[in-house]
Amino acid sequence: MKGPAIPLSRRAFLAAATASVASEALATPLARSPRPVARPELARRAVALDRLLADARLSGKIGLAVADARTGEMLEVHNPLLGLPPASVTKAATAFYALEALGPDHRFETRVIATGPVRSGRIQGDLVLVGGGDPTLDTDMLGDLVAKLTAAGIRGVTGRFLYHSGALPELAAIDPGQPDHAGYNPAISGLNLNFNRVHFEWRRNGTGYAVTMDARARRYRPEVGVARMRVVQRAAPVYTYSSMGGVDEWTVAQGALGNGGARWLPVRRPALYCAEVFHTLARAQGLRLPDPRPAPAPPRGALLAHHLSAPLSEILRAMLKYSTNLTAETVGLAATLARGGQPTGLAASGQAMTEWIAARVGTRRARFVDHSGLSDASRISAAEMVRLLVAVGPDGPLNPLMKDIPIRDANGKVMSGHPVKVRAKTGTLNFVSALAGYATGPDGRDLAFAIFTADEDRRARLTMAQRDRPPGGRAWIGRSRTLQRALVARWGLLYG
Repeated sequence: MKGPAIPLSRRAFLAAATASVASEALATPLARSPRPVARPELARRAVALDRLLADARLSGKIGLAVADARTGEMLEVHNPLLGLPPASVTKAATAFYALEALGPDHRFETRVIATGPVRSGRIQGDLVLVGGGDPTLDTDMLGDLVAKLTAAGIRGVTGRFLYHSGALPELAAIDPGQPDHAGYNPAISGLNLNFNRVHFEWRRNGTGYAVTMDARARRYRPEVGVARMRVVQRAAPVYTYSSMGGVDEWTVAQGALGNGGARWLPVRRPALYCAEVFHTLARAQGLRLPDPRPAPAPPRGALLAHHLSAPLSEILRAMLKYSTNLTAETVGLAATLARGGQPTGLAASGQAMTEWIAARVGTRRARFVDHSGLSDASRISAAEMVRLLVAVGPDGPLNPLMKDIPIRDANGKVMSGHPVKVRAKTGTLNFVSALAGYATGPDGRDLAFAIFTADEDRRARLTMAQRDRPPGGRAWIGRSRTLQRALVARWGLLYG
């Protein structure tokens, strides 16, 4: 239930207690919210926050802030200026950046170009597959693109089959510090397919295993040659990766496989992967092409067929729901390019986003090194994240794209009919957990909040082998999420 009415001086007091947070001249981080001494009711509420933080038994650091989402009035803070890794909460900032740079109706285009005329079903020149940076292109979409060519009667070429991926920088991974086999850490290019992942499946076959590596979607699942897997007899490590002859070479420990299973592995040569799959689909539909080769320069010629992505707003909604790292990085890079930048990598594009947000919102200490939050080198404070959310506003374009976050009880069970409604973005790395977004309480007041938690020392001590399942990691994340739920429910009832 909502607490008893607080005298009018409550807001004046809280505003004064957090005035340094709202000021442009932010200085030394506060250790905690200043505590009232004169009014017992306010003192009890401050103690309640301290008790929540203590009961969480969370090692590391905590920074939090909540404000009126329309006025920016700060309502409660704890270490509000402490910069911590935002993890995937970064994607909320990226969505704002991309929406303003590209527009909600922006679509990514994948094109097929002929450098010469078509005569008797054959292109008199080269056929070129040209990527536009679409992060959502999948094998079915690529198959439909081939179908458009064959429907037009195209059956071959006199020249080459080329692919061009220069719409975005080509990067071998989002974060080189992640394990090689992490499917959430693929390569990036202007030609992306299946979120730049390959499907690895295995089944026991007598004393050995039958293994496939394919580019599956709902309707097509062609096998690929750009990635290969060998099952080897060893206990550890589970996976090894090497690059040889233009092929991703993987091995997997036989002892880890059981009777069968499947998982997605990252692709390190996404443009070649996409071109190879196009080549296979074309052959299956009667279009004979030479082996793919990279185009030496942006091609010129006649447009034969193209595929348009969904509007950017739909892409971002899915990105915020499923927290897809590839989507965040590609739309962030595309936004930087649209604003006239020439990023050679994610750090440069992250810096461009940092500078844009500083000018747009007034942040001074935030620093982004990528657009997905996969790196732990990015930093933002709870107060600055709240300032960004207030700048966008609860009626702005970001709120409806965020995911509904139900309030849960101490056991993690959804509390049906809870009066506090939350739309927010979560963020998780090993020993890092974050939540930021909007909440509306029973009185209809819109709040903007951010909660960042991190045990950076514990994270830094992890070996590469421990990063998949760090000792104590799951319990730590669970305690952080319990604290986040309790805080948001408290704020909604207290201030909403």
